[in-house]
Amino acid sequence: MTNIRRIVVLISGSGTNLQALIDAQNTPLLPNTQITLVLSNRKAAYGLTRAQHAIPPIPTAYLALQPYLKANPGKTRDDYDAEVAKIVLKESPDLVVLAGWMHVFGDGFLDLLYGVKTDTDSSVSRRPIPVINLHPALPGAFDGTNAIERAYEAFQKGEIKYSGVMVHKVVKAVDRGEPLIVREVLIEAGEPLDKAYLT
Repeated sequence: MTNIRRIVVLISGSGTNLQALIDAQNTPLLPNTQITLVLSNRKAAYGLTRAQHAIPPIPTAYLALQPYLKANPGKTRDDYDAEVAKIVLKESPDLVVLAGWMHVFGDGFLDLLYGVKTDTDSSVSRRPIPVINLHPALPGAFDGTNAIERAYEAFQKGEIKYSGVMVHKVVKAVDRGEPLIVREVLIEAGEPLDKAYLT
């Protein structure tokens, strides 16, 4: 019997990248895989609906920073990150994918996932779990939020001829982890922003 690789996906928005992962499960693109949880930090994220309508439905969870801090006086952003890590680790994933996750993780998440720090909760895994992120820019270009918009603006000013996308390992420095997949994306003159990355 083939072992199924378990994937947890973290999202914040519409879930277009999540949908691509859902569609690729158990195909030659992602053989022997199962998305076991989709977690969002935005309650209205359409990606949660995508997960619920998958066949079979994918379990979902929601945990946002500000409501967490309000409900837990004295807790910090690092405590929130650790709580997200605990939710993820309860799934015993083989891989965590940040697919449009709009929250920068600090030590509380990464140290638990990478096994640098352990937790006394027995449900928390002790083995390092790889965490990857999809970022709509080439390595070293347009790190952080609004990368597509900033690349498009740079193209309009003649500063670049193309942009790109990458999948990279997640490290504490935003969008600076080792690139695993890099693809250039041409931007055509006169192409509107909403079409720039659709090729």
